[in-house]
Amino acid sequence: MLDLTYDAPAPKVIAGATGDWELVIGLEVHAQVSSRAKLFSGASTLFGAEPNSNVAFVDAGMPGMLPVINEECVAQAVRTGLGLKAEINLVSAFDRKNYFYPDLPQGYQISQLYHPIVGEGEVLVELGNGTARVVRIERIHLEQDAGKSIHDMDPTMSFVDLNRTGVALMEIVSRPDIRGPEEAAAYVGKLRQIMKYLGTCDGNMQNGNLRADVNVSVCRPGDYEKYQETQDFSHLGTRCEIKNMNSMRFIQAAIEVEARRQIAIIEDGGAVVQETRLYDADKNETRSMRSKEEAHDYRYFPCPDLLPLEIEQAWVDDIAANLGTLPDDLKGRFISDYGLSDYDASVLTAEQENAVYFEGVVAKSGDGKLAANWVINELFGRLKKDETEITDCPISPDQLGGVVALIKAGDISGKIAKDLFEIVYTEGGDPAEIVEARGMKQVTDTAAIEAEVDKVIAENPAQVEKAKENPKLAGWFVGQVMKATGGKANPAAVNQIIAKKLGG
Repeated sequence: MLDLTYDAPAPKVIAGATGDWELVIGLEVHAQVSSRAKLFSGASTLFGAEPNSNVAFVDAGMPGMLPVINEECVAQAVRTGLGLKAEINLVSAFDRKNYFYPDLPQGYQISQLYHPIVGEGEVLVELGNGTARVVRIERIHLEQDAGKSIHDMDPTMSFVDLNRTGVALMEIVSRPDIRGPEEAAAYVGKLRQIMKYLGTCDGNMQNGNLRADVNVSVCRPGDYEKYQETQDFSHLGTRCEIKNMNSMRFIQAAIEVEARRQIAIIEDGGAVVQETRLYDADKNETRSMRSKEEAHDYRYFPCPDLLPLEIEQAWVDDIAANLGTLPDDLKGRFISDYGLSDYDASVLTAEQENAVYFEGVVAKSGDGKLAANWVINELFGRLKKDETEITDCPISPDQLGGVVALIKAGDISGKIAKDLFEIVYTEGGDPAEIVEARGMKQVTDTAAIEAEVDKVIAENPAQVEKAKENPKLAGWFVGQVMKATGGKANPAAVNQIIAKKLGG
């Protein structure tokens, strides 16, 4: 289990007409399993295919078709559970969740209610300013996705695309441990980061590969503590579920507006009705979708087409041994090995591609702090300006590491380095060869630098007198010398020589 070393943040408080209210939030995150085939068929999971082209007979609910479980999907669920420090259940089972919807051709969804493959775990969610919260995971279960209904192609008809039908989902269910909109978004972001590192979900929210159902309720200050003591959910107020959220920004906005809606109802003497709602981003409001069903409404029963799923501990151990480095562990290593700040290490490990690139720069340059500064400030800044992903970066880690190595060796100054970075970024080439060929090497010959200093001093006697009276004006001479040498003079040597000349 995680060792929490941060102070838990204060809960989000909303002032109402009759006093303060606190938010209580739990999330059900639906993550599409990274797998080439679906959960119970060999049909492709490729996104963007022609409608109804990735559909096997079993996905379409054809009579007599039996599901066959995809071992890779099971392995991915186990991998995710291990990454969330969760209990892996060696015996799990599938159930049928019965309901009618046009894009659910079987008339039921195969899911896991009573015996999920992954049990309790937890996630450390960092919130900035040295604060964090441990969010408990109740369970992770495997289930099929439904298809997609399309309502905007014809004024009188709706269309159904079954390409997503049967795609494997991991539903990650949290405890009601989240206390504000920002925490909710940070929690989803942390899950996304961990699963991307593990390779179990690509985290693409735009394509619907990661989406969340957000459960929101409000309570009076102190009631949450009563719940913790008694585990009596009545202390938390009646919850409403906001369905299918696929944007961090919208998750935060929806929680805020739904909490205020519930507070207004209670303070007007009404009662919040437990229901499923949708968030309208254009109107910034939630609206009722349907009454909230309970488990018995779905008539769950064990799936008669699938035996209980039994896995061996040795298989789980083998997956654990090849799990790779998780983001929190990598961040800790960057701080300890390279002396990076918590912020810089967080930025560099936010995406796995960033971390891999950074370590490539360090391997070439041998300087972690200097490499971090150039990756975060110069490279990320330029990529953002060009709207380019690091996977399409025109300058390789070895090239940027070469630039940093030249700075570290004193061969080029910071100013020259920026010019060199621009050349390598736009034209390519080996940094060391470019410096040599274009005469960009830093001047370290103190005799040559002193000659330039003497020349500037001789040409500006009035400025010399002012600098002797006010030493801060010595910077003007530094600028003149650097200008005269085309920025090639070693800045430290220039400062030292000027200070000696003017001080004498």
